[in-house]
Amino acid sequence: MPDIWMKSSYSDAQHTCVEVAALTEGIGIRDSKDTSIPSLRVRPSAWTSFLHEVRSGRL
Repeated sequence: MPDIWMKSSYSDAQHTCVEVAALTEGIGIRDSKDTSIPSLRVRPSAWTSFLHEVRSGRL
């Protein structure tokens, strides 16, 4: 099954976009303007912590 990348809802008209995907190796984060660049991979727990910090306003 292919990886399913989801674009951020905050993406703008100038194509400043971030995409994320749940991958076998963890969470993938990439720049949608150039998908040939390898994605950043983080553990699911790190992604959850990051989202918590963003939603709390600390980041």
